[in-house]
Amino acid sequence: MYEALKDVLVGDLHVTDTTLRPETTLDDAGLDSLALVELSMVLRQKLGIDISDDELANVGTIEEIADLMSRHAADAR
Repeated sequence: MYEALKDVLVGDLHVTDTTLRPETTLDDAGLDSLALVELSMVLRQKLGIDISDDELANVGTIEEIADLMSRHAADAR
């Protein structure tokens, strides 16, 4: 899920690829509350993963978002 998330962040939210590592914090990646709303919408539209922006706001790193994506994808099956 990390690679799928990275593709979305770079391709859709225009986050710089060189700043992204699993341990990168949301602040360090430049993801503010508006970006998290957009990320929530893109994940739903492109990947069919329904994560609320509130859930995204409660994680601290890119890796935690990828883990959240994995849990939601598994729940959807």
